[in-house]
Amino acid sequence: MSTATPRPATPSTTTGWSLGDITVRRIDEIELPRETGPWLLPAATKDVLDEAAWLRPDFADADVPRLASHSFAVEAGGLRILVDTGIGNGKNRANPAWNALDTDFPQRLTAAGFPPESVDLVITTHLHTDHVGWNTRLVGEDWVPTFPHARYLTSRTEWDHWAGTDLDEARAQMFRDSVHPVRDAGQYDPVAVPEQGHEVAPGVLLVPAPGHTPGQVAVELRGSHRRALITGDSIHHPVQLSHPHVHSCVDTDPAQAVRTRARLLEALADTDALLLGTHFPQPTAGTVRRENGHYRLLAEPGTDLPPTAA
Repeated sequence: MSTATPRPATPSTTTGWSLGDITVRRIDEIELPRETGPWLLPAATKDVLDEAAWLRPDFADADVPRLASHSFAVEAGGLRILVDTGIGNGKNRANPAWNALDTDFPQRLTAAGFPPESVDLVITTHLHTDHVGWNTRLVGEDWVPTFPHARYLTSRTEWDHWAGTDLDEARAQMFRDSVHPVRDAGQYDPVAVPEQGHEVAPGVLLVPAPGHTPGQVAVELRGSHRRALITGDSIHHPVQLSHPHVHSCVDTDPAQAVRTRARLLEALADTDALLLGTHFPQPTAGTVRRENGHYRLLAEPGTDLPPTAA
């Protein structure tokens, strides 16, 4: 039986948010299976979800958190920038939910005004399977960069960590089909990311967000009207606002991940800055507010935007 995901109709508009001179759009790939939440965030039990009534119905069902896979397409300084590239099509993956997908992600990206050949930068928040999949596409028997004219960026710390790690076969396969072809084409560029961040395009900064992986980055967008932060996996799900100590089962350093999450949330709380969750289901974004000794997300669903002009 095929595990491929059937292709839905490609929409003519995308959901997005204007930050002034920067625009960010969500490019949907798939909603992740219901069992993903309990596996990824085992401490996010029904009792924990019940303590944050605002999570339902958008971010959780009666019992488990909901998660999604999408990318963010950013227009800044005349550049087209893609933040993370999801799971990808036709990849051989150990996780059945990710194996041999067949989604219309490239068509959605093109419909948003970001055809692959137009993308200038691809930012990889961290080198995990569900963040690098559309780095490449299959041409004949070869995996080639999906974005032929793009500079692909990740942090030097992240790159060096995996280069020095003895990879299991599933992760090695991911590097073979989704990372090494980009490296071999001369398009991957590991960059140093200091504590104060590293600007890679006008108003687009990589900021350190370690814990989930040693060199993970979040992406700060400094628009002329407001600011936003794309989480990567520093915050997998909004339940981690109300319960920041809920951590992922695949965090390399859970304690550091908690410290990173606390730092990011403290900086965002009670401001108009948008939090854009890399795995948050729709409505995906919102502002962070303090409430009864916890944080919560005030959802901001965004608006339907026409394609980016050529």
